[in-house]
Amino acid sequence: MPPEAITDVPPYLREELPVPVRAADLLERLTPGERLALLHQHAPAVDRLGLAPFRTGTEGLHGVSWLGTATVFPQPVGLAATWDTELLRRVGEAVGTEVRAKHAADPTVSLNVWAPVVNPLRHPRWGRNEEGFSEDPHVTAWLASAYARGLRGDHPRVWRTVPTLKHFLAYSSETDRAVTSSHVPLRLLHEWELPAFRGPLADGTAGAVMPGYNLTNGRPNHVARGLLDELRSWTDGSIAVVSDAAAPTNLVVGERYFPDHVASHAASLRAGVDSFTDNDADPHLTLERLRVALEQGLITPDDVDRAALRVLELRLRTGELDVADDPWSAIGADAIDVPAHRALAREAVARSVVVLRNDPAGSGVPALPLPAAPARVAVVGPLADRVLHDWYSGTPPYTTSVAAAVAARYPDAEVVVADGADRVALRSTTTGAYLEVGDDPAVVTASSGTAGPGAHLDVTDWGDGVLTLRSVATGRLLSGASWIVSADAERVGGWVVQESFRRHLHDDGTWSLQHVASGRWLRVQHGSGLLVAEASGPHGAERFVWRTVRAGHEAVAQAAHGADTVLVVVGNDPHLAGRETEDRPHLALPSAAEEVWRAARDVSERAVLVVVSSYPYVLGPATQDAAAVVWSSHGGQELGPGLVDVLSGDAEPSGRLAQSWPADADQPGPLLEYDVQGAGMTYRYADGEPAFAFGHGLTYSHVTYAAVALDRDRVDAPAGWSARTVPDAGRVVARVVVHNDGDRPAEELVQLYALAPAGLPVPAPRRVLVAHARVRLDAGERREVALAVDLARLAVWDVTATPADEGLAGLLADADPDLHVGAFRVQAADYVLAAGPSSAELPVRATLRVDGADPAPRRGPGLRLPAHAFSAYEGVVTAERTAEAGWAVDVAPGRHAGWVAFDRVDLTGVGAVVLDVARTGPGAARPVQVEVRASGTDEAWVPLTAVDPGRVAGDDGDTPVRHRWHEVPGSIDVRTDARSDALAGTYDVRVVVPAGVRLGAVRFPGTGSDA
Repeated sequence: MPPEAITDVPPYLREELPVPVRAADLLERLTPGERLALLHQHAPAVDRLGLAPFRTGTEGLHGVSWLGTATVFPQPVGLAATWDTELLRRVGEAVGTEVRAKHAADPTVSLNVWAPVVNPLRHPRWGRNEEGFSEDPHVTAWLASAYARGLRGDHPRVWRTVPTLKHFLAYSSETDRAVTSSHVPLRLLHEWELPAFRGPLADGTAGAVMPGYNLTNGRPNHVARGLLDELRSWTDGSIAVVSDAAAPTNLVVGERYFPDHVASHAASLRAGVDSFTDNDADPHLTLERLRVALEQGLITPDDVDRAALRVLELRLRTGELDVADDPWSAIGADAIDVPAHRALAREAVARSVVVLRNDPAGSGVPALPLPAAPARVAVVGPLADRVLHDWYSGTPPYTTSVAAAVAARYPDAEVVVADGADRVALRSTTTGAYLEVGDDPAVVTASSGTAGPGAHLDVTDWGDGVLTLRSVATGRLLSGASWIVSADAERVGGWVVQESFRRHLHDDGTWSLQHVASGRWLRVQHGSGLLVAEASGPHGAERFVWRTVRAGHEAVAQAAHGADTVLVVVGNDPHLAGRETEDRPHLALPSAAEEVWRAARDVSERAVLVVVSSYPYVLGPATQDAAAVVWSSHGGQELGPGLVDVLSGDAEPSGRLAQSWPADADQPGPLLEYDVQGAGMTYRYADGEPAFAFGHGLTYSHVTYAAVALDRDRVDAPAGWSARTVPDAGRVVARVVVHNDGDRPAEELVQLYALAPAGLPVPAPRRVLVAHARVRLDAGERREVALAVDLARLAVWDVTATPADEGLAGLLADADPDLHVGAFRVQAADYVLAAGPSSAELPVRATLRVDGADPAPRRGPGLRLPAHAFSAYEGVVTAERTAEAGWAVDVAPGRHAGWVAFDRVDLTGVGAVVLDVARTGPGAARPVQVEVRASGTDEAWVPLTAVDPGRVAGDDGDTPVRHRWHEVPGSIDVRTDARSDALAGTYDVRVVVPAGVRLGAVRFPGTGSDA
């Protein structure tokens, strides 16, 4: 364009200008109504400005979802097991390219991708475990940044797609997910939850965030302004916040947090939500609620403009208006399922496979890798010849099962397959005929006079009584999607699964079947013989005589008998017993899968247990004799070839667990407990060792850790820093010597952990990964691996500390003060830096001495201690102070009282205690007890004062009782009290709160102050 023409082009169309400048210009050209319309997921076109219709959100968790054929990669929990950021970047690039291809075919396909999920894998019972990466938040951030980098691309101006991080914040349970509050102490927010999101935002690889359905510390994430402001502070770029589906409505309907939708929508917008995903494609209700909020003064035009601007910035990042210079224009609709993506999918599966165990089998030789030229291979189990999908899977162009891949890899071998399902015929006691599927698979009838092939059903038990029934004649599953049962489902799937059933045994030995989704029981209609799901209970259900045509365990045993190798492939169906909306009922491998293993193992010592699953299992006594155990996530279209590449030894095992496998059901802790430190959860805080530890994974060789040495063994602790600072805390280099003393190459993940001593002023994690590196070692190779340790990784959040950042006041000027009570600091101590192949196996160690001083005690006179910034607690939960701002503590449900403690308070000169309190209901309450003891000791607590919280009336119509705060004093007569001498010094303070009382803060006026 000639220079003289530039002035004729409006700024929003000038590609050389920064996106914020272009977006601001574009915003100025929009009418108020057009600006408001941008705030719904489905925004209309503005033709005069060249804006097309737009929607947020294309699912791209491990491939493009719900838009037809697309390459399907391993689930994220499997991708994480590669510990390979370059691989994840390439996978993200492939997914982003296919999103662009879908967009080229249909411009309404959004270039705003709703992935990756960065919630740490806190608990293995989480139904969406497959969507996350790791139980370590820093590893999660590291991997998520790589995947998002691939989605985003490296073009400086136009993003390939705009990734969206899910689900902010403290969301990793499905049970009552839209109404439960995750209690996350302030320290854990900074050390555990926020780091997983910070990495991809701070490095510019993500451009949007989706809040979770849940509440965090008593406040719905969709109105958590302080937290949303915090994540935006991590980057200079614009971050769009898109709501989760129907979450705005849920603020009123489910959570009952606001009295009406106008108030809830206004609060969401004020908090920083920019795009409302609600009421599907109909924006009418959302926009009307926001218009009323404007009329009532609950929001201002500036609030609308701020959100609209961020939506425009997201859109401009995709190059929506850069037709003349679109760097991605060469991506056409045919860039789907290209050979390079197929090869990458296979590589990703192979890199993600984890060999959990490979002990010598009966012959004294490990079962893996498989023999070079087996004569007979048995592949058995429900996943032997199936590749399953999850909710966020795309539609793969093809699938290759384990059995098919074994047959392809060993063309001269006899490959025998048995899925372990019982083949049955069901005779109706009403008609006397067997169920059969005829020429029309849309119906199942009780019409066969014999139990011939047309009446045969293969019944797979997925655990806990959940069954699927597949017609042998059609190969399709029975479905209750209509009240007339059909046999036309290719696979289990859908938001509401229609292909699962439960059976009920009657006293006379007959069976009845219940359709799980509808809760209705199956019956056979008189006259037509149609099988329908309409009975309300087992008393009205059809009773079937259950004839076993072929026992599944017998078929498995026959297949395994005489085989050189037996692969027992078991696991979960991702739509059953653990998925979005449904947490797992337990951690055990289903008993039916255990029986498949037993049937094979009883006849073969060369059996290999292959677990294909979305999550870890507790492998019980029935499988303890498995000499070889291998795990893969559901790997998508190339599951079989990638897995067999490793089993055969064509690819060296390189997968390592990014999530521990528990030794027993109790080890992970309570499902709804989000204080991972207090509950001793995950590898960082657990006392016991898991069955298979974080970082664990075997090679087919043997790697020895010979030594670790530090480039210096003594350092000074850096000054404390705020949560908004990226500190230069210094580094220590650890040099780890490893030796492959086996006869095969080894892909080793060298890991370095920091082990903090017990008894620190702020209890540190038991161990934390601080550095790691992948190395390939040739047979016999010895190598020194240098690992740089950022000393900031040793830091804890100390609520008693003060940050030493330059310009601190300006840095925190717009921050939520309740979030920034305290600072990160590295405590003075002797830390052990230990190296090894997993968090539980750390054979070489060196000691690093960190010198430094503890923060000075907090001076009592004039001191205000926010209740949520406790040093220790019991029986309380962090909760909202008001609907939209601040935090406090409540007594936990079911408790009569609870307490919070504050360390290291200098009470010299303190003359009174003032409590900031509210109530959960009207009336009187028991006194709040304030106690002290010498700081840092285990002495008994000594009463200091008892404070009457006062009586309160009911709701006043504007402010609920629980949000009506007032101060109440408690006197301490230090002139006459026998304890007056003891108060001149540093103490720990404990406040015991009775049920019904909420505590906001503790204040200590001086002896001459007006309390």
